[in-house]
Amino acid sequence: MDNLKSKIQNPKSDCGLFVGLVTLDLIYLADAPKNNQKIVATDYTVAAGGPATNAAVTFSHLGNQATVLSVVGSHPMTQLIRGDLANYKVAIADLEPTTDLAPPVSSIIVTQATGERAVVSINAVKTQANSASIPPDILQNVNIVLIDGHQMAVSYSIAQMAKLKNIRIVIDGGSWKPGFEQILPFVNYAICSANFYPPNCQTGEDVFTYLGRFDIPHIAITHGQKPIEYLSCTKTGIVDVPPIQAIDTLGAGDIFHGAFCHYILRESFTDALALAANIAGDSCKFFGTRRWMDLK
Repeated sequence: MDNLKSKIQNPKSDCGLFVGLVTLDLIYLADAPKNNQKIVATDYTVAAGGPATNAAVTFSHLGNQATVLSVVGSHPMTQLIRGDLANYKVAIADLEPTTDLAPPVSSIIVTQATGERAVVSINAVKTQANSASIPPDILQNVNIVLIDGHQMAVSYSIAQMAKLKNIRIVIDGGSWKPGFEQILPFVNYAICSANFYPPNCQTGEDVFTYLGRFDIPHIAITHGQKPIEYLSCTKTGIVDVPPIQAIDTLGAGDIFHGAFCHYILRESFTDALALAANIAGDSCKFFGTRRWMDLK
């Protein structure tokens, strides 16, 4: 464990491209709501959100250069997104810079007693871009690409280009999304949640078997505070997750992926999983997706 801690304190700058969803997150800390009830929140925060976005912020916080490739646009609400990402030194490569559509807004209630969260969002349903919108030279100097599946057409093109350049590709398998099957042949690391079920998969064993058919060398399934299961070049095992008293679990998976992208560029697969779990666990000790960085 001391060795892991020393690795956390010695970051080295790399460049990452994070492809997927950008939202505006309105986050409340409150008692769990009941039907037809008005409740008063005890805390509130606003931040840019989405799996790729939170991962990019984490990657940047750990001392790297991060770019989010997504649809942001020119709606007045996007200034809140741009301001937040600028504050954490995350660049935006906007796939539709002139669109005046409102960005996806997520409304989130974090239950004060448990740290669990409920999220309402339309995700990227109305903000899909095509591959023609990808900026030229987007992969210049990039060491790692993360794909969250919310911009599937763009992600497919990026995956093809990254593979040709021998750039490592990570997928954030939060949940199965149609089109992932086209991207999986290019993937180096599939880091999935326990809610990631490809077609005809009902168990974790099914998921490992399904992903293994695509010759993905490294696969992991996270289970919250339970150990991480992994399959790495035919070797199976588990990685323990540090026990914590959670204040807020919102974005923990996204933060895990961002930290994984940082550590996999310099550590073994299992060490990267363990180090990322430490970072994600630490984030759960604070309300919102940013205070773990600001208040430590």
